[in-house]
Amino acid sequence: MPTIFTKIIEGEIPGTFVWRDDECVAFMSINPLRTGHVLVVPRLEVDHWIDCPASLRDHLFAVAQEIGGAIHEAFAPEKVGLMIAGLEVPHLHLHVVPIDGIHDLDFANAAASVDHEDLDQAAGAIREKLERRDARGVSA
Repeated sequence: MPTIFTKIIEGEIPGTFVWRDDECVAFMSINPLRTGHVLVVPRLEVDHWIDCPASLRDHLFAVAQEIGGAIHEAFAPEKVGLMIAGLEVPHLHLHVVPIDGIHDLDFANAAASVDHEDLDQAAGAIREKLERRDARGVSA
């Protein structure tokens, strides 16, 4: 059975994308820990990160690094955190989050909902920075 992320990737459920390529996508979290929280998700349905093929793992981290740089430029946090939790959806995904302290990675602080305009605005800022970096996977 397809995961909710597969349904987002295939356009069955709306998502606010910042990146698309042949191996993965990245879209804004609908329950963000902070403004600018992005999920990097492989197209391949892999549940646990330890089962991810090495080449795909490397690609996901390269994309997360590119997006993390754009997030850092767009929102000027102290750092950009990267986390794999994997408990909420059985489909590997990397959380790329602007942070000013470790508490910013606590899922207890995640927004219960977020206005779609806010997601669009944050995604636009990230896409703009990705375009300035000549990133190849920038997506509307």
